[in-house]
Amino acid sequence: MFPTDRAFSGFSVDDIDAARTFYRDTLGLDVRDDEMGFLALGLASGARILIYPKPNHEPASFTILNFPVDDIDVAVDALNAKGVQTKIYDDDAFPSDAKGIVRGNGGPPIAWFRDPAGNVLSVLEDR
Repeated sequence: MFPTDRAFSGFSVDDIDAARTFYRDTLGLDVRDDEMGFLALGLASGARILIYPKPNHEPASFTILNFPVDDIDVAVDALNAKGVQTKIYDDDAFPSDAKGIVRGNGGPPIAWFRDPAGNVLSVLEDR
């Protein structure tokens, strides 16, 4: 019904400069400034994600971006080394280890973390 070759996703943040630093320097993503004051994340898959400033931003309470990785422990250790906290949930429904990795729940090992605006992201082991 709709062409998908130019489809993209987007989410808001409360501080575009903090988002630029986090996504570029902490996560190592390709971050470009848009002519409207937005950020565009370029992913190796060719997908594009738009990050836009919103003064009354409310952090997403759900996972807005997932990063499949080969080794969840290596990815979590790298995030922790950069000051990113990966144990953000203390929930009996999703018990996690000391690193914040949920294992053996029927899905791939996964760890959630937040960007500076409080949005939820994850790394999950690609099986």
